[in-house]
Amino acid sequence: MRLSKLLSVPLALFLGSPLAFCGSNEDGLTIDTKTGIYTGLLDPEFPNVRQFRGIPFAKPPTGKRRWLPPEPVEASSQRFNAHTFPSSCSQYLSKGLNLWNSNITNFYINLNGQDRTMGAMAQTSSEDCLYLAIWTPLNATLHSNLPVALFMPGGSFITGGVDVPYQQPTPWIQRSQRHIFVSANYRINVAGFPWAAGLDVQNVGILDQRVALEWVHANIASFGGDPSRITVWGQSAGGVAVDMAAHAFHDNPLAAALILQSGTAAVKIVRSDDAHANFTFVARHLGCDFPSDPVAELDCMRLVPMSLIQDFMGGYYDNWLNSPILPLFKVLPDERLVFSNYTDRAVRGLVPQIPVLVSTTANEQSSLTAYPVNHLDAGPDQARVDRETIAMFACMVSNTTTARAYNSRVSPVPTYRYQYAGNFSSITPYSWMGAYHASDIPMVFGTYATLGEQGKVTAFQREVAETMQDYFLAFLEDPWGRGETGGLRRFGWLPWGEGGGRNMMRFGGRDGVVVRNVSAGEVDDACVLGTKYDSSP
Repeated sequence: MRLSKLLSVPLALFLGSPLAFCGSNEDGLTIDTKTGIYTGLLDPEFPNVRQFRGIPFAKPPTGKRRWLPPEPVEASSQRFNAHTFPSSCSQYLSKGLNLWNSNITNFYINLNGQDRTMGAMAQTSSEDCLYLAIWTPLNATLHSNLPVALFMPGGSFITGGVDVPYQQPTPWIQRSQRHIFVSANYRINVAGFPWAAGLDVQNVGILDQRVALEWVHANIASFGGDPSRITVWGQSAGGVAVDMAAHAFHDNPLAAALILQSGTAAVKIVRSDDAHANFTFVARHLGCDFPSDPVAELDCMRLVPMSLIQDFMGGYYDNWLNSPILPLFKVLPDERLVFSNYTDRAVRGLVPQIPVLVSTTANEQSSLTAYPVNHLDAGPDQARVDRETIAMFACMVSNTTTARAYNSRVSPVPTYRYQYAGNFSSITPYSWMGAYHASDIPMVFGTYATLGEQGKVTAFQREVAETMQDYFLAFLEDPWGRGETGGLRRFGWLPWGEGGGRNMMRFGGRDGVVVRNVSAGEVDDACVLGTKYDSSP
């Protein structure tokens, strides 16, 4: 499907039956949507949460549809069980040790026993992966009109998916009973960002997210959700992609707000002199050597099993083969879905006019820097971690906040900021990790208490986590913060810049305070002014 056509007819492709609960099911576990009738399940551990674990929002991007924009699923009255989580999108299990596959494995996709350092494509991943999962309160009805979070997982555009233990919000839904949570897969790595010369649209992983949002907007009322209160939420690479998708569709965002955890469109993008060279490099090594015929190259590569593509690329990374080209398949500017200068777009008003919550963790890079395999007790060099945290994250959130401030001069739109500074041993195996990248996820999702080392959960940690959950829920319910007590205002959390202050909340600092107002300059100035950065505030 051409990009122009995709932009012009999004919701029309979800025509179907009226929104209603299936009348034959009194417990609400069978839901009639425009694209099918889905039966969910209850987990006895969380008896007040309905789970619909696998609902397709687009046709399988396989065969001739490989590397093309997603095609929304068609109207249907067919019945399906939604009892199992979908396959994650195709990804490789590196042989290299890191914190994620060795020490904080609850952030890893479910592998059903496969070795996390197998050096092969994950058996639980697949090209047929464009599915989402939905969690709702048990008693949600067609008239509940609950706020909705649509979550896009991170993973550096290389790994990740819906079926990640720490990222399943069942405990939070069980506790709140006031919102609906949706998590969606999107294509990553070469499947989502191929940059093949024979393609018209390259950043198809961004379009996967848009089509997932369109499905939710068209169908979430059947589950008790309010389609006018959908907050699209991404973490890390998921946040980058969410922000980029919102900019690409700025004149029709569908979402009511955004949550960008440790990832925004202002991320530094590694550019290539020849954007198509990596795809051609891989193709040539897999028997598709058509240097002057990009269409033939693409047709040939569509016949190569994705497992062979992933294994070749992953093995190349693992072995660091001596070559002038290192295949990287992530977002690149095409000036249609991904742009080169987001500050310029903000100055021109080409941004989504919706509230945003932007965040970082205090010691982001501790879990992303070189793995200190030979001195795990001591950890990496903290000075290096600080430099990388500033370069990768402090500058990113500072630039995003500044860009949104430009836009707000014309049309004030709230930008909320927070920093997570907790260091809790139940989810942090080494104290030097501190508030590492993604460590705020299990706190908000509630999985810190169900999947972490439960004997180490402290009363203070629980108070921080439940406070974060309450604040996030307030944002989902009213992201604009209407009136003096609307949304986050009732907690005294003001948007950045309001009243002349660089307002930011900090959760779980070393002073033992659950949450306090601080200046965003404590993060941003390390980038802008070169001030000393505090990784353990």
